Amino acid sequence: QVQLVESGGGWVQPGGSLRLSCKATGSVFAINRMGWYRQAPGKERELVATITAAGNTDYSDSLKDRFAISRDNSIETVYLQMTSLKPEDTAVYYCKAVDFFRRDHWGQGTQVTVSP
Repeated sequence: QVQLVESGGGWVQPGGSLRLSCKATGSVFAINRMGWYRQAPGKERELVATITAAGNTDYSDSLKDRFAISRDNSIETVYLQMTSLKPEDTAVYYCKAVDFFRRDHWGQGTQVTVSP
């Protein structure tokens, strides 16, 4: 089993930046792809970005110019650097890991609020 713990969320003014972290524990050897998803109130959960163990990335087209995903395999942690934040980025951000058996593992989420 894989456990994921997100951190780094909070409140930020429009135009600001935040960096989210997601630490994986447990059966980390089985993890292939890790990523970030978000869910705003009243909306479906959507892809933000993912990254494989080899460093291959995939982004939401609408976010790739402002968000950057990275990964440190030595400490089983994935990051999401968010810049030029907008109120519409307000959401709960979830970390997800997909193992080599194609099972999904989710974190509890971290709230990001962008407002004046």
